[in-house]
Amino acid sequence: MGILIDPPNAAGHGRLWSHVASDTSFDELHAFARLLGIPERGFDRDHYDVPSEWYDDVVAAGAAPVSSRELVARLVAAGLRRRKRPR
Repeated sequence: MGILIDPPNAAGHGRLWSHVASDTSFDELHAFARLLGIPERGFDRDHYDVPSEWYDDVVAAGAAPVSSRELVARLVAAGLRRRKRPR
């Protein structure tokens, strides 16, 4: 399968954000992020957060556009979903 990106629909810090994930492995995800210069601080449990203005470049680099719901479903199916810990 591979690298996935959902639409920029998560609001935060006055911007909209997409999530970049892999339904294959975290190694694949981290390598893809390094290739594009996505900062390590953008990694959050099982995905990278990227601002909306990066969306087209991430897709051009090979990420498959999917809905947010499909991205989560594919992470779950691959056993790669890491949920937030309860406080």
